[in-house]
Parts: sequence; structure tokens; C-alpha cells
Amino acid sequence: MTLARAAVAIGVALVAVLAVWLLLLHGGGHEYTLIFQNAGQLVKGDNVQIGGRPVGSVKSIALTPDNQAAVKVSVDEPYAPLREGTTAIIRLTSLSGIANRYIALSPAPGTNRALGDGAVLDTSQTTTAVDLDQLFNALDPKARKDLQGLIKGFATQYDGKAQQAAESTKYFNPLLSSARRLVNEATADEGALTDFLVSSSRTVTTVASKRDDLSSLVGNANATAGAIASENRALSEALSLLPTTLRRANSTFVNLRSTLDDLDPLVAESKVATKDLAPFLRELRPLVRDAKPTIADLSTLLRRPGADNDLVEATRKLPGLQKVASPAFSDATGALRKGQPVLEFVRPYIPELVGWFRDFGVGAANYDANGHYARIQPVFNAFQLHELPTGPTLVPLPVSQRLDGLQNFMLKRCPGTASQVPPDKSAPFRDAPGNLDCDPTQVPPGP
Repeated sequence: MTLARAAVAIGVALVAVLAVWLLLLHGGGHEYTLIFQNAGQLVKGDNVQIGGRPVGSVKSIALTPDNQAAVKVSVDEPYAPLREGTTAIIRLTSLSGIANRYIALSPAPGTNRALGDGAVLDTSQTTTAVDLDQLFNALDPKARKDLQGLIKGFATQYDGKAQQAAESTKYFNPLLSSARRLVNEATADEGALTDFLVSSSRTVTTVASKRDDLSSLVGNANATAGAIASENRALSEALSLLPTTLRRANSTFVNLRSTLDDLDPLVAESKVATKDLAPFLRELRPLVRDAKPTIADLSTLLRRPGADNDLVEATRKLPGLQKVASPAFSDATGALRKGQPVLEFVRPYIPELVGWFRDFGVGAANYDANGHYARIQPVFNAFQLHELPTGPTLVPLPVSQRLDGLQNFMLKRCPGTASQVPPDKSAPFRDAPGNLDCDPTQVPPGP
């Protein structure tokens, strides 16, 4: 064997060893166990994909003690090792197929902790596919029959409209993509979805119980549509005027745009002044609510049916009142101005005057069960007491003499003569020297 042939043989052997190492030792990838509620018709050898790209395969399927499916998978590098937070779902390549399942992995961020070989992803991280048969089995015979009628109705609807139906298929892809996002959002909160379905069932049941009313509603809607159709000429005229209206509205909106530009500085300046407006309005709301009756009464006060019974009519008569009252107000102003010195003089004595009124009854000598009291006799000087043969008698004084007592101090009573003379003759009081300028005979009449 020549040296060249020996080198070729050694190279071939090294390549074979490297291939065996890659395929048997390194190519096996990392193995993990995924726990599903059921295997969803997976079989050994089905693909494991990430983003639609095969990255491994199903190695085996076993049954757990609690009757769940334990699916062991192998994931090749560089997609392995998986990290905490990875989720798995059994998907179908089509709804009509049977042996067309695969496992789709949603990897967690690369910053999460790596999972070791043999790690288990429980049912909180896995989702089982829903077969079309399971959906049909959830329907009772009547619902399945109605579904068949619905499908036949679709067939009748699209009969002879193949071209239009083909055009509509262009929108299936975005429709399904949007529906997929909608379903993912709806199933993100299963509790809320369950409550929605239960509430929807109750709603449908309630509507079904009102089928007669619903039938009447549909009939009335049909009659309404018929009435609108009978006015098609007026509707046509309205539609013919609509473009002109829209053109004028367009001009209005264009002018409004410039107006809004002019309002921008006002709005900018108002932001500073109105920053506290929202809290103020919140606090003002209870006042406004409580003020509704007052505002209603004020409205009645301002304007009430009838003549001369509200503020509007009173205001109309104010000019005449002003002409009459102006001289009186002028004189009253002069009187108040002249009376001001008197009030300034009296003002310091107000506490003494109030104290006298307050303590006058207490200062009286006489009292009973109700407390101290005083006998007060107003003197009008309209009568004079005379001793007549028949006894003491009040004799009327002439009108010209009724003020003489007040002017000439005709009454000069001594202390203690505010009431009748007591039996012990202790009143009226007279001092020993007799210096008091009073008349002890001036006492009230009576025993």
C-alpha cells in the first residue's frame, strides 16, 4: 500500500467516526417529558417544531398514574436546552386529517434558567389539541341536525356564485389570522370565557322564551322596511341632496380647522388656569345636586303665571318706586348721618344698659316662687287721686294739665313706695334728718 492510499483510508475512517459521533452520540439532542391531558392522536416519530421548523421528534408516549399522557420528546441543538417558561401545544396540520399531529414549542427567553435533560413540563405549560370530532360530539342530535341544515343553506346560498366565492377566499387568510389572535385572547382567561358562555346560554334561553315577542319584532321590522321602501322617491331625493350637503359641510370643516388653529393658543393658556378645575367641579357636584330644588323655586320666583306675582314684574315697577323713594332715602341718609354722633355717644353705655335690663328683676326686694319681681306703674298723669266722702277716687285731669307732673316733677315718692304701705309701717323710708326730697304720702292706691 502506498503512502497516498494509506492517507486516503485514514481520512475516510475519520469521517466515518465523526459521522457516527454526530448521528448516534451528539445528534440525539436533549430529551424532555411533556405531560398532556391526552395524547391528541400523537404517534411516535411525529415532529417537534419551533416556529414551523422541525427541531426534534416524539420518542415515546406513556400513560401516567392519573391517566394523563407523558410524551417524551427529543430537541436538537442549537434549539436545546429548553428554558424555564417554555410551553408546548399539540397542533393539527389540518382539521380533516387524522395522523397529522405535531408538537409546537414556544421557547422562553434565553435569559431564563436552562432545563436539564429529562425535565418535565406539566399540564400548566402544555395544551392539548381539540379535535373536530370532540366539537361535534358536544352537540346533541337536534343541534347536529340544525348544523346540517345550516351547511345545506350555505350550499344553496353559494350555488351559481362560485366566482364570487373564489374572490372571497382571498380574505380567508387575514380572517383566520385575526380569528387566531381573537381565540388566543379569549382563551387566555378561561374563567372569564366560561362565565361569558354561561351568560350567553342564559341570554339565548331567555330570548327563546320570548320567541313570540321576537317574531312580532321581526314582523314590525319588516313592516318598517316596507314603509321605508314605499318612500323610495323621497329617499332618492334626499340622497341626491346629500352630495351638496357634504360639499358644504366640507367647506365648513375646512374653515373650522383654521378656527381650531386660532383656538390652540387659548387652550394652551387655559391649561394653567384649569388644572384645578376638575377637583373643584368634583366638590361642586354635591352642591349642584342639592341646589336643584332651590333653582326650581328660584325659577318660579322669577317667572310665575299671573299678574304682579314674580320678580320680573316687580323689576318693571322698580323705576316708579325709585322716583317715590329717592327723596325718602335722601332724608333717611341725612337722619342717619346726624344720628351717628348720638349713637357714638350711647355706644359705650350699651353694656351697662344691657346689664340693667338683665339684673333689674333680681335687684327688686320682692320675690315669690318664680323669683324676684318688681311692681311697675306707668304714669300717664291722666288721673289724680282725691279723698272724697265715698273714699279715695281717681279724678280725670284736664288734657292741658296731664303733662304737668312730668314737667314739674309733681310725683316725689320716697324709697319703698313702689308698693302699698306694709302693715308694720316700715315703708315709705324716711331718713332721720329728713334730708330726702320726697313726699311720703305719695303711695300707690289700694290696700
